[in-house]
Amino acid sequence: MAAKRHVIVGGGTAGWNAITTIREIDGGESKIILVSDENPYSRMVLPYYLAQEIGEAHVFTAGESRLESLGVETRFGRWGAGLNPNDNKLILDDDEEIAYDDLLIATGSSPVRAPFPGADGPGVHSFWTLDQAREVAGVLKPGTRVAMIGAGFISFTILNALVKRGAVLTIVEIAPRILPRMVDDTGARIVQGWLEERGVKIKAGVEVTAIEDGPDGGKVVKLKEDVDIEADFVIMATGIKTNLDWLEGSGIEVNQGVVVNDHLRSSESNVYAAGDVAEGPDRVTAGKAVHAIEPTAMEHGRVVGANMAGVDTAYSGSLLMNIVDVLDLEIASFGSWDDAEAETVEALQADRPAYRKLLFRGGRLVGAIILGKTRDIWTTNDVGMLKGLVQTGRDLSEWKSHLKNNPFDIKRAYLATGAAGELIPQTLLGRPSVPERDIALSS
Repeated sequence: MAAKRHVIVGGGTAGWNAITTIREIDGGESKIILVSDENPYSRMVLPYYLAQEIGEAHVFTAGESRLESLGVETRFGRWGAGLNPNDNKLILDDDEEIAYDDLLIATGSSPVRAPFPGADGPGVHSFWTLDQAREVAGVLKPGTRVAMIGAGFISFTILNALVKRGAVLTIVEIAPRILPRMVDDTGARIVQGWLEERGVKIKAGVEVTAIEDGPDGGKVVKLKEDVDIEADFVIMATGIKTNLDWLEGSGIEVNQGVVVNDHLRSSESNVYAAGDVAEGPDRVTAGKAVHAIEPTAMEHGRVVGANMAGVDTAYSGSLLMNIVDVLDLEIASFGSWDDAEAETVEALQADRPAYRKLLFRGGRLVGAIILGKTRDIWTTNDVGMLKGLVQTGRDLSEWKSHLKNNPFDIKRAYLATGAAGELIPQTLLGRPSVPERDIALSS
């Protein structure tokens, strides 16, 4: 009997975890073909590379020897150009066809540049790939004036590195507040004040009309109804889009992402999707959603790898979460943190600063926001416990009144309801789960 042929398209977190899971289960009996435009590396460590806390060698997930030891055949510098599910064939950009028994779509996302003049010009960088990180690292030095367009999560993952390297940073956001898809107005005010106290300039609620060349060889960010910003270079962090165009005409069902079931199978049963491109089960809403975050990509990859290797594995759903440490301020949100119809509880201790918002539907905690100093053990512990309460959906009816009056006292409700024992296991097929800091990629 011929060895099963697994084709993985995309070498990021989802694809890599699928590969290692397959090999943990089958011991090398199947054939794995990895198609990727880049050698596998971790996008989440790029900020640490920019901060010069790790060398470039530590960015890569696997070198040639590791891939060889896993028996992975590679097509690097290549990408999918089409898919023919009827014939079980993947078509590459050079027209090579690769036959498969099953296939994983894990092509991730790409940065989106805003539609104004100069957004694609020289001196304007994204920070999404290793090559782009190299470009930014190469022009950054103490005193460099950096204008960052977009104040979402992508910006905030690299903010620490820019400040550590001595950049003079100005952040521009068209929305009325920073982190518009992560925290509410109160949370945004706290974060903005924290950053401004530490020398970061914030311009929220302003529109960029163009990026032009400056008189000193730098750039000028032109603003509508505000003072222009002079910078040595610009970082564009205005969102991401899923890499799905190559599936056009394949017949695979696509909505916001590739629509998958609880086994992460697409409309073609032997074609899976994982990570940023997958529109799969949402643990809180019981619907389907695209969660372009690292924990979801890792979990997806493990589930798909198990199913590809013949171990029937259902997925209970991903949790939308954003967690980032910005200049020693921990910022986190989980689940339906912006649910306008939920019953809310808010508490603020401005002097610490410490803030949290709990969102209930009935006796269930469906969303939460938490901010506090990173070194405050109260913050660190409660981030994990609030995540657990949202993720498990435990009935908090008996504790709801207590939490309303004491929203900073999470531990007793967490322990009493047994949420810790119901969480997604900390190991899936024997592997540890992901760290929960700087994990999200949502924009």
